[in-house]
Amino acid sequence: MKTATRRSLLPAGVAAVTVAAAGYVAAVDPNAAGQYPACPFLAVSGFYCPGCGALRAVHAVAHGDPLTALDLNPLFTLTAPVLVYLWFRWARASWTGRPMRTALAGPVVVWGFLAVALLFWLVRNLPFGRILAP
Repeated sequence: MKTATRRSLLPAGVAAVTVAAAGYVAAVDPNAAGQYPACPFLAVSGFYCPGCGALRAVHAVAHGDPLTALDLNPLFTLTAPVLVYLWFRWARASWTGRPMRTALAGPVVVWGFLAVALLFWLVRNLPFGRILAP
């Protein structure tokens, strides 16, 4: 097996799993009761986690409705294109054998994203932040 091909297996595997999972969520409506288990954090605490609404957002995007996806989980909907971009950079770097260099993977951006996710988690559970709830 060629070296470039071997290096590309992991990004290809991640893409295959992601496409399969998104295809399943597109085909099996998460809005229908009983199709998916409830969010464990929501079930135990009664509060929304940062991921609540993401399955329904994926379903909405798969059916060509990005505004509904944005309404269901704005954090996921706005982050997904960045993750796709980073995947393409990773796949290209794997194929060429060069390291992936991007400011989006730097520690400041990663810690900043974690801070935004925690703030999103908090605000969507407060009365004035109910607009962020799914």
